Amino acid sequence: MNAFEIYQDIDPSIISDMFLWIRENDRQLYKSTVATLAANRRLRPVFVEKKSVPDQIAWLHKTLKLKTSDNIGEHLFQAWFMKGQQELLKTFCDSLEIKHDGNGAVEGELPKTLDDDKLKSTIDTLLESNDPKLITLYLRIFNLQTPEGWPNLAKTLEEDDRLVLS
Repeated sequence: MNAFEIYQDIDPSIISDMFLWIRENDRQLYKSTVATLAANRRLRPVFVEKKSVPDQIAWLHKTLKLKTSDNIGEHLFQAWFMKGQQELLKTFCDSLEIKHDGNGAVEGELPKTLDDDKLKSTIDTLLESNDPKLITLYLRIFNLQTPEGWPNLAKTLEEDDRLVLS
């Protein structure tokens, strides 16, 4: 599943939370996202900036559902998780024994394989204290970090009824 497909399937409240966090905590990223997506649609950024914040977010979400916005959409997810969801990333990395910088950024190479038992335990732990939709989103974005993803993670995402985007 590519980023633009995730935007098509995800609960809009998660996208709203993400953009509100970005708007509040990384104003430059928010402004550049509006400018880039507006330019891609052959619009001036002011077209979007004049809208109310909820309408801006709805427009951004609608635009990120397009295949042409895939790279931008994936980057936004990564930025939000790296800056706004560090505890989740640390828990994930620690549970799977992936070396990281203490803030959830992986140090060195990503593992070639994920241990089945550790993966199941990690997902169970994350689901105990987080919104399942957020965990599903994170796992889908993590699985995009290598060209083929991890087969056992992909299988879990397809078979585990707790892991749904909407």
